[in-house]
Amino acid sequence: MLQSLLIANRGEIACRIIRTARRLGIRTIAVYSDADATALHVRQADEAVHIGPSPVRESYLVGEKIIAAAKKTGAEAIHPGYGFLSENAEFAQAVIDAGIVWVGPNPSSITAMGLKDAAKTLMQNAGVPTTPGYLGEDQSPERLKAEADAIGYPVLIKAVAGGGGKGMRKVDAPEDFADALASCQREAVSSFGNAYVLLEKWVTNPRHIEVQVFGDTHGNVVHLFERDCSLQRRHQKVIEEAPAPGMDSDTREAICAAAVRAAKAVDYVGAGTIEFIADGSEGLRADRIWFMEMNTRLQVEHPVTEEITGQDLVEWQLRVASGEPLPRSQHDLSIKGWAMETRLYAEDPLKGFLPSIGSLDTFDLGQAYRIDTGVEEGADISPYYDPMIAKVIAWGADREEARRSLAETLANTAIWPLKTNAGFLVKALNHPDFVAARLDTGLIAREGDALMPPEWPSDAALADAARALIPVDRLAGFRLNAPPRDSALFLVDGHATTVTWADGEDLGSDVGEASVLIAEDGQVWRMSDWRVSGSGAHGIADGAILSPMPGRIVAVVVAVGETVAKGQKLLTLEAMKMEHTLTAPFDGIVTELNAIEGAQVSEGTLLVQIVDEGGNP
Repeated sequence: MLQSLLIANRGEIACRIIRTARRLGIRTIAVYSDADATALHVRQADEAVHIGPSPVRESYLVGEKIIAAAKKTGAEAIHPGYGFLSENAEFAQAVIDAGIVWVGPNPSSITAMGLKDAAKTLMQNAGVPTTPGYLGEDQSPERLKAEADAIGYPVLIKAVAGGGGKGMRKVDAPEDFADALASCQREAVSSFGNAYVLLEKWVTNPRHIEVQVFGDTHGNVVHLFERDCSLQRRHQKVIEEAPAPGMDSDTREAICAAAVRAAKAVDYVGAGTIEFIADGSEGLRADRIWFMEMNTRLQVEHPVTEEITGQDLVEWQLRVASGEPLPRSQHDLSIKGWAMETRLYAEDPLKGFLPSIGSLDTFDLGQAYRIDTGVEEGADISPYYDPMIAKVIAWGADREEARRSLAETLANTAIWPLKTNAGFLVKALNHPDFVAARLDTGLIAREGDALMPPEWPSDAALADAARALIPVDRLAGFRLNAPPRDSALFLVDGHATTVTWADGEDLGSDVGEASVLIAEDGQVWRMSDWRVSGSGAHGIADGAILSPMPGRIVAVVVAVGETVAKGQKLLTLEAMKMEHTLTAPFDGIVTELNAIEGAQVSEGTLLVQIVDEGGNP
């Protein structure tokens, strides 16, 4: 067994690898950029090496720095995780040439599967079913157009060096082909430095089925069954599950056997995934499932396979890299129960899924079955890396039990002040088509607004939060949305919310908690700063100047005690590479100033408080 391991990655996957390595008694070495100096994976490892500035092209993608770190610390092996350099054949070869064990497939296997056209030809020769299409060397627009016409529309244009959903265009009609081809090739050159494309028949009811394969250096290759990753948004997986719904034993045997043939065709060693596209219009059938591509690494969604098989795939990787045979033979592997995984991102679905960056002040995922994460409460989510903050995994005796468990966990999450996609995931998990396993890769795009989480908490949730802010004995008789008589004003995510109560009911001026988080169906809001007021006063939010998004304060032009006029500039916030000027909403006096030039602030942070001449907010 290996004695020491450098992990050429960060975040969740680095922590995941450390967990298994520690159990096996392997010394772990982390690498980190400036932004990750205090990251969880750095503190969990036995040793850590700084490898450069925050941008990935100056740190995590610089193979020479990683190999130097391995030599410096005496690391026996390098595990690349997924993403970054995990499928870079040149880096893999450089690791091997440096006399360090590469925890992954042979560089030749990575190369063989790296280009989609060559891989497809290789699979055809190995007897693996492939989607009808064109793989030719003639890349002239005229030849590609003629081939598309022969295949029949709709057709899919794919960059041969593509990945992650980039360099792909669906073309529905002949007259749209030329523009789509040019657009696809421009993106392919920009992203991969390679303009070559292939053509495939567009599958009208597509499902994404993938098979986990594993090989060792003794010639053994097995599969660990299939996963269904059909629920996607813009070609990015959203919810993954194993096994695949509707997969009968004969179809499973056929598709898994094809996956093993694919792995053997490239003398595969280690963990890999054979991805297939299935036409689900008549259910899953072996004659309607075709090879799409191979991922020559561990997949993000590997936990669902681990949960249904009871195997630790990272342990398998480390044992195979140590020269051991596979821990299990094919007849030793079986499926138990059902597992589902969602990718929890720091992003705001209600703002076009824009990343949400800043401090993770509250990070509570409740009683989740399994959480794979690289962050903890108090961590900073930076703009430099993928905004995934956790993988939430559920297991059940059957699909419905796993689905309900996962939806319930996400519904009860409390993460603040960053926005997450938890509410969106709850909606997706509870959508009738997902519940009934009527899956295809277009479900999310098709349903659109139906999967968007609520923008505002329910009256019941607001009432519960109000009870925490105002002493219970003062709340008797209050009601929401009644004609205003006496009222308490609350600030909920920067918006004034009025809670009213019956005539004669005096709430007084006592205050309970300073602020309250409202968590409902995966969405989180903060209620704070209630005050008793009459109907003629400014609402609490009128004078509260909040940061509209995460950003950096670049200018502050007022001071506490200063009198300001309506529309007067207060400060400038730089966010999303643009400057935003925040102004006074009415004539008044600055009573609170929390903005400091150069400081980073989170969305919803109170920057300035203004009151009018009478002291009303």
